[in-house]
Amino acid sequence: MSTHARHICYFFDYAALSMYSLGSALAYSAYVFPAEWLNSPFHRCYVPVAVLNSVVSTSLSCYSRFLEAERPRFSKASRTLAFVYPYLFDSIPLFYRVRTACLHSTKTFHTAFAFLTCFIFASHLPERLAPGHFDYIGHSHQVFHVCGIIGTHFQMEAITMDMAERHDQLLPPSLLPSSLQTLGAMGIGMAVSLAVIGLCSVSLRFMPEPLQREKPHGY
Repeated sequence: MSTHARHICYFFDYAALSMYSLGSALAYSAYVFPAEWLNSPFHRCYVPVAVLNSVVSTSLSCYSRFLEAERPRFSKASRTLAFVYPYLFDSIPLFYRVRTACLHSTKTFHTAFAFLTCFIFASHLPERLAPGHFDYIGHSHQVFHVCGIIGTHFQMEAITMDMAERHDQLLPPSLLPSSLQTLGAMGIGMAVSLAVIGLCSVSLRFMPEPLQREKPHGY
């Protein structure tokens, strides 16, 4: 795989993560928001801001690929921020409910695995402690994906329980977002993210290929 193709695959990966964040916000808006926040100004702005966050997340994470060669630490920090900020914003109603009420263990597990995923992604553990021993199995990239999948499982379980238990306590059907509004938010986020991917992919032609070291004769 060429370097440019590898970058493009990462662009789509980042866009998928931002859409996952937006999908979480849509579910939280409908089923996780505290009852006292329903139909408040924050609740009404929550999904539009989540759409904006998804666009910023895709843009910042894709742009970070262009910084890797010259400013690797800033590139890593930018990419981490691009993923962490939308999660923190989306989770504001969840954090509030965790602080004010005793929630199901699934929500606690989801939050714990989310922070563990972020920690492993940023710290590069365990390979930092034993370089060369986790190149194929146990690498931090593998571990944080596993933690992310487990956290997503608990997230889906928690949302399903909230949907069943709080359905009658939340907004009346007339005030719930319609399918068109939900799909519209996802469609806008997806369309802009694809536009960002296209722009970044075209810009790759101006990024020189990394120089490859010449191999000695006989290799």
